[in-house]
Amino acid sequence: MTTSFTIRIDDLRGRAIAELLQEHLDEMHKHSPPESVHALDLEALQKPEITFWSIWSEDGRLVGCGALKQLDEKHGEIKSMRTKEGFRGRGAGRAMLRHIIDEARARGYTRLSLETGSMRAFEPARQLYSNHGFTVCGPFADYELDDNSTFMTLELSNLNTSFLP
Repeated sequence: MTTSFTIRIDDLRGRAIAELLQEHLDEMHKHSPPESVHALDLEALQKPEITFWSIWSEDGRLVGCGALKQLDEKHGEIKSMRTKEGFRGRGAGRAMLRHIIDEARARGYTRLSLETGSMRAFEPARQLYSNHGFTVCGPFADYELDDNSTFMTLELSNLNTSFLP
């Protein structure tokens, strides 16, 4: 079942988004050792090189979030992709990912990368990214090789959005 959503830039001042981000951090720590948790907290997401969006249901409930960090003028990184448990499987993650890909292309990025966990709990995320053309790659930016991390990238210059699910 796919639902209609509204995506908007979020100033990170609302209680609902703070709670969702804390839930995100808690889950990352549940599945990954501390040195392998690369999720950003509320303060880190407020840096000027990061644009943060929230996604809302038709009835005004917070559904999830996602962010785009500029690594350089041609390379962006997806951060803090999260869908609230009750909304998973309804297309919110796909909508947010498409939004971030579209924004990266509009900014003139040629590459979009991300880091996610390598454990079983992260399989749905890896599948979502893979379904949108991301492929496994080595560490990028300041990341180092880590058995608990999967690094993925998407070359935007060759991207044909008509194939996206």
